[in-house]
Amino acid sequence: MAVRTGVAWISIFVGGILGIIMVAVVLAGEAAVSTTEFCTSCHSMSYPVEELKKSSHYGALGANPGCKDCHIPQGLGNLHLALATHVYDGARELYLEFAEDYSTLEKFNERRLHMAHDARMNLKKWNSITCRECHKNPQPPGADAKAAHKKMETEGATCIDCHQNLVHKEVTETDLNASLVQGKMVLKAEKKKSDEEEEEDSEGN
Repeated sequence: MAVRTGVAWISIFVGGILGIIMVAVVLAGEAAVSTTEFCTSCHSMSYPVEELKKSSHYGALGANPGCKDCHIPQGLGNLHLALATHVYDGARELYLEFAEDYSTLEKFNERRLHMAHDARMNLKKWNSITCRECHKNPQPPGADAKAAHKKMETEGATCIDCHQNLVHKEVTETDLNASLVQGKMVLKAEKKKSDEEEEEDSEGN
């Protein structure tokens, strides 16, 4: 009986050590594949990282965000999201890196809208968790901005629903709620001109 107990404790101890090692490997691997250097090892990502460095998000308040700060949820509580993102998005982008021609910026731009939409949909599903890491308590100026922020409480909106095209080259905005419902990319309807704008246009002509 004592022998069996001893074997059981040894098994638990060895299992615990192996578990710790596995967790350490996963965390170290996750950190390694979340660096901007790793992301830009794919040629296609060299374009958006240069756009990041020229954006208002880079250098603001002394912060120089990398790819992971916007595109990979951080922290142990979000590890499942980070792993899922790397497995699903990483595998897809690796495949596209070989399947598509990204040799020039023009070629890259042919798929830019689809890539932007995929990134927006991730943020939508995460409730813009990476945005909130820095923008913890936004205080929108003006009545219109405050009303728009109210939509987060009343319409299930999140940061990315309104704040698109902030960092990378501008592409058509997408309707994320409609995209979720329809299971495909839906472009935002163009805003109708106000009566004043239409009047100014007619006077100009």
